[in-house]
Amino acid sequence: MTLLRSRRGLAGVAVAAAAAVALGITLTANATPEPTATGSASSNVSTDAARTTAADKTSAIVTLAGDPLSTSARSAPRRGEKVDFAAAAVRSERAKLAAKRDAFRSWLSKNAAGARVSDEFDIALNAVAVELRGASLGQLSQAPGVKDVRYATRYRLLDETDPGLNLINAIDAWQSARVGGPENAGKGVKVGVIDSGVDQNHPCFDDAGYPVTPQLGDTRFTNNKVIVAKVFNSDSTQTPEAIGGHGTHVAGTVACNLDTPANVHGATAPYEVSGVAPFAQIGNYNVFPGEVPTVSDADLLEAMEAAYTDGMDVINMSLGGAIGRGPDPLADAVDNLDKANLVSAIAAGNSGPGARTIQSPGVAERGLTAGASTVGHFVGNAVTAGERTLHAATGDFPVFDSDFTAPLGVVSGADNGLSLACAPLDTDLTGKIAVVSRGECSFSTKMRHAQDAGAVAAFVVNNVAGDPISMGLDDSVTPAPTIPAYMFGPADADALIAADGESTTISAEANYFRTANDNIMAAFSSGGPSPDAAARVKPDVVAPGVNVLSGIPVNHCGDGASDCWTFMQGTSMASPHLAGMAAVLRAAHPTLTAEQVRSAVVNTSTDGVVTAYTDGTSVVSDVNVAGAGLADLAAAVDATVAVGPVSTSFGTLKGAKATTATVTLTSLTGAEQTLTLSVDSLIGDGVAFSAPQEVTLPAVGSVDIEVSASAARGEHASGGRSAMLRFFDGDTEIAHSVLFATLR
Repeated sequence: MTLLRSRRGLAGVAVAAAAAVALGITLTANATPEPTATGSASSNVSTDAARTTAADKTSAIVTLAGDPLSTSARSAPRRGEKVDFAAAAVRSERAKLAAKRDAFRSWLSKNAAGARVSDEFDIALNAVAVELRGASLGQLSQAPGVKDVRYATRYRLLDETDPGLNLINAIDAWQSARVGGPENAGKGVKVGVIDSGVDQNHPCFDDAGYPVTPQLGDTRFTNNKVIVAKVFNSDSTQTPEAIGGHGTHVAGTVACNLDTPANVHGATAPYEVSGVAPFAQIGNYNVFPGEVPTVSDADLLEAMEAAYTDGMDVINMSLGGAIGRGPDPLADAVDNLDKANLVSAIAAGNSGPGARTIQSPGVAERGLTAGASTVGHFVGNAVTAGERTLHAATGDFPVFDSDFTAPLGVVSGADNGLSLACAPLDTDLTGKIAVVSRGECSFSTKMRHAQDAGAVAAFVVNNVAGDPISMGLDDSVTPAPTIPAYMFGPADADALIAADGESTTISAEANYFRTANDNIMAAFSSGGPSPDAAARVKPDVVAPGVNVLSGIPVNHCGDGASDCWTFMQGTSMASPHLAGMAAVLRAAHPTLTAEQVRSAVVNTSTDGVVTAYTDGTSVVSDVNVAGAGLADLAAAVDATVAVGPVSTSFGTLKGAKATTATVTLTSLTGAEQTLTLSVDSLIGDGVAFSAPQEVTLPAVGSVDIEVSASAARGEHASGGRSAMLRFFDGDTEIAHSVLFATLR
């Protein structure tokens, strides 16, 4: 029996050691906080039950009084512009902020001599990072000019087209008059990828035909496509080189070169891969260098400010951390940079399903926050079990390099009629192919238990609607399992159970399979509302995040490889779809502000098309799961009105008195528009939402409208209520915006 080891996606990166949680989700490309010694050890991805404690009690972020450059009245850019660092007023304001930091540093030396300022910020936040070295937050809060003090947070990567492009109507958008063809999609726009590095040697980032561009940072890792390579980590020995696969995969989704051929695990994709904005340029801001599994918020802030200073038009952060009480420095930084005209696309988190599982900085009011849905395709092998031929996905586990036949050994249990195999098995599987269910523990744990019971291979049946996924290895399981493993969709469970004991053949030929399982909401996708009193709707919008095909560093495919590709899943894979959309919009409409770009993406999405992970057919109506809907780039590039904020939350309603909010509307056509409005109830009774029936938008400038929510009299169940505010030009709906409130 000869085995071939599959190319590894994120396995081999330190993050892939985490196991899969209640749903058995593999580590899938988003970032959650690292457990600390004082908190419960859980991963927020999918294996552990408790929430992660994110505080790093060795350091703190100290926010000082006074606005940063991005929002100060003396230095903030005019609407639609960026901070002019050369302007005298900006230089003067920067000097004043520096003086405040110097005053804090001087106070620190006299009152907390062990503590040390390790980083300073003045663009996104007026703040410093402090190594505490025994000092307490209480001590630091006594310093003159201190606005807020909180422990630093650490973030780590979770575990871990193209049909995906069609799902968001990207190809149609490229061909529109406003974009003018794919060669203009993202052209001239710079996207900063704050992640684990970008492999400039991958064909996705070949710079042939790109203009000669100044390259910043470590130019060993740049070209005219990847124009920045910088590292942000306290370990000074690290470089921006892409060691892990996550950042390259994310960057490929944003801006892989147009029509790049892809071969995945030995199967040639039947289409050529393109990023959403194939002609955008990329900045590599590596905050997870080498095998480093975590990043501090100070390093993230430094990377964000560097991206802004370097002229990035959009940034992508496929990472996340648990949300504490009180101010959130990372979310504040996102909001401030958005006001200063930088779009931030952010992963919602992989802590779902469930309310208030949204992560930071995706919780930011002005972040463009992505939930994840499925793409119906995968690469794998045909399997003949009994009289049925089924299709199984392959991933990081070994596969057979010649056809292999053995009897099936079904391990019965409660999930899909199958055992979860999270504990040692008392079934004799000697010489058999084990059949178990996904869920509760990591794939490596299941494989280890099957192998210990004598199995020569293992089949795992998915426990959520849709296709099988590419399973990741968990390096923390020792000894590591060595048997081949394949995953099946839940629809195949009955056929496999019926074939128990029958001779089953696994074909060695890898194939690409396209299915109808598109637009199913990912079970792991984090949901809102935000856990503070504002109760903001999050995520803002949904994009493809399950079975997303993109590139990973070439060296992941062995010596002599010239390219390397894999499927990954996570809200990390959804976020770069939004970053790419923002890049296309910034190229097509260079005068749009960051806020207007976000509105174009969110408020033109398609609602009512994303279905539930439980059955794959029921439409998801919960706005704190699916946001405003599935992103639609073709609609976004043709947006005619900007809505601000992109959604409206009224918080918790008290009594029958109406709570009001202001929504600002701006014409994007350069002409006056008269629109009609309607309010559609979506979830729950007991709340009445209202808005004007008509509004006229001026050709230049904005108009405010008042919307309201009021609790109806009588007894009503507590919880969230939502409606959709729709805008019509004649009979055509041109935008919609979520209204949300909660009842006690």
